[in-house]
Amino acid sequence: MIDIFHYLISQPLAQVVETAAQVTDTVTQQSAPAFDFMDWAFPSQKMEKLQNNPPNLWEVVFAMFYSLALNLGIAQVYRKTYRGTRYSQDYVQTLIIIGVVTTILIMVVSGNGAIAFGMFAAFSVIRFRRNLGQSRDLAFVFFSMAIGMVVGARLWGPAVLIAVIVSSAIVVLTKLNAFAPRRSSHLLSLRMTCEMDFEKLLNPLFEQYTDRVHLIRISSAQAGMMTELRYGLLLKFEVSIPEFIEALHLACGNNRVVLTPVDRDVET
Repeated sequence: MIDIFHYLISQPLAQVVETAAQVTDTVTQQSAPAFDFMDWAFPSQKMEKLQNNPPNLWEVVFAMFYSLALNLGIAQVYRKTYRGTRYSQDYVQTLIIIGVVTTILIMVVSGNGAIAFGMFAAFSVIRFRRNLGQSRDLAFVFFSMAIGMVVGARLWGPAVLIAVIVSSAIVVLTKLNAFAPRRSSHLLSLRMTCEMDFEKLLNPLFEQYTDRVHLIRISSAQAGMMTELRYGLLLKFEVSIPEFIEALHLACGNNRVVLTPVDRDVET
C-alpha cells in the first residue's frame, strides 16, 4: 500500500487516471457476462440447438414441475376471477393436468416425427364429453395447453412471461368489469286476466321505467282465464325496483309478477 501511495504521488495526474482506466477495462473484460434479458426471454439462437438435442430424464422432471407451478397459478387465476354459477373443482384440476400432460407430450415428440404423427392420430379420435359452461372456460383450456407447450419446448423465460402477462390481463379485465352492458337487463313475467288490455295498462309503465321493451311471449294460463306475458326489459338508470314492481302489481290486479335480472349468463 505504501509503494502504491508513493507511486500515485510521484506520477502526473493524467498518467494516474489513464492507468486506472486501463485496470478497470481489464477487470470488466475478465468478469462474468452481464445478464441479457432479451436473450433469456427470446432465446432464438438456442432453439435450433434444443431441437437437435432430445431432453434427458432430469430435464423432463424439471419441466413437469415447472409446468405444474405455472398451471397452478393459472388455476388460481381462474378460481379468483370466476363469476358463473357452476364452479367446478373437477374442471380446475383438469386444467392443471392438461398443462402438465401437454408439456410431457411436447418433450416426448421433440425431434421425432414418427411419434408426433402417431400421437396426432391417437388424439384425433378423442371426444370431449363435458359441455363448458362459459366461453372463458374454453379459453383457459387453450391457455393451459399453450403454457404446457412452451414449457415442453424448454423455453423457460417465455413461459413465465406469457403466464404473467395473460394472467394479469384476465385479472384486470375482471376487476374493471370491462365490456359489461351499460344497463342492467331483466326478464319480466306477469299474469293478467283476459279482460284486461295489457298494452293500455303496461305501456305507460314501460315508458316511465324502461328504455327498451321487447315482448317475448304471450300464453294463456289457468284454463284460459289468465294471460301470461313475458318481456325483455332494459331499465333506466337509478330506477327503483320495488317501486316498479308495485306499479306492475297495481296494473295487473295484484296477480303474479316476476322480475329476473339477467345481466350475466345463468348456466343451466
